[in-house]
Amino acid sequence: MNLTLRIWRQPRPDAPGKMERYEAHDVSPDMSFLEMLDVVNEGLVESGKTPIAFDHDCREGICGACGMMINGVAHGPNRGTATCQLHMRSFRDGDTISIEPWRSRAFPVIKDLVVNRGALDRIIAAGGFISAPTGSAQDANTLPIPKQAADDAMDAAACIGCGACVAACPNGSASLFTAAKISHLGLLPQGQPERNRRAARMVAQMDAEGFGHCTLYGECQDACPKEISIDTIARMNHDFITATLSAREEKSVGGVG
Repeated sequence: MNLTLRIWRQPRPDAPGKMERYEAHDVSPDMSFLEMLDVVNEGLVESGKTPIAFDHDCREGICGACGMMINGVAHGPNRGTATCQLHMRSFRDGDTISIEPWRSRAFPVIKDLVVNRGALDRIIAAGGFISAPTGSAQDANTLPIPKQAADDAMDAAACIGCGACVAACPNGSASLFTAAKISHLGLLPQGQPERNRRAARMVAQMDAEGFGHCTLYGECQDACPKEISIDTIARMNHDFITATLSAREEKSVGGVG
């Protein structure tokens, strides 16, 4: 396969960027998308040019490091597929492919296709933990958990934090990511002590990071490589409202006293 690539190049955060054109020749349909970029970079290095910077790590759809807009779609044309698991057989010989970084105010570009997703880490740090002592794995497994709750928690925990939901959302919202992190703990008995406070703190941090508000377009769940449902957002909203009402009641009681 021979392809034409239009790739966003930006040397540093404070520099202007632009789309540049590259030719990719003799691309195997069995290559992953990142392997194709590796080959392009090898050619650039051999010719003395600066290689294209892009995030990657496990290349198994697990770590969430990879992520880019491919022809305007987060992670590319295949549903439920991370960029590293996207294969070139999804494209045709002679295609022109546009590749850009995640576009979000909360994800500033570091270089080329690499963005700073530290905002997601700070959301987790705000409340994505439990304080209940559960002992070893064997001790934790002795707690009875309804199958539906366990299944829903596992589905939410599948989030790899890639940021595709933010990039796909017209509002630049991180609600699906935040809701997944809130849900997978809030659905389990170990996560109950901080359940409401967790929602309040993580939502507050999400807002502080400059993400947009959720209006339930649903683009996030379509772009998610793990196909996490926006049902998790409903759970997050429930916990957040409960936390807000509880805080008001405590304040009212305190004022009366």
